[in-house]
Amino acid sequence: MKDREIVSKLIVLVVTDRISVREALLRFPETSGDKNILAAKYALIHFEADEDLRARDFAFKEEQNDYLYMIAELLSNGKDLPKNIIKSYENYYPEIELPKSKTIKNLLKTLYKFLNVK
Repeated sequence: MKDREIVSKLIVLVVTDRISVREALLRFPETSGDKNILAAKYALIHFEADEDLRARDFAFKEEQNDYLYMIAELLSNGKDLPKNIIKSYENYYPEIELPKSKTIKNLLKTLYKFLNVK
């Protein structure tokens, strides 16, 4: 719960131009398996990637700001993000877990997961 509150505050700081996305990402807590935090992380990455579009299109900027504020509010209240949001980021940015032991089997599993091989 505390990690979600931290992420929520970081998102608000970014949207209000008090810190950069890079600084926020450096302050991000470990996801510890919380897909809500991971989705919020990638939402911020997309926010930064769209910087040029945000500068040209005020409506897009407002929509993206509202989206991030919604994410921040849900996390601040300890609620889960909508499943469609989490799923959309899972599809493009699967988090790769490092193997717990250094056996060849676990190293191959990680490599297969990274390469998206079944």
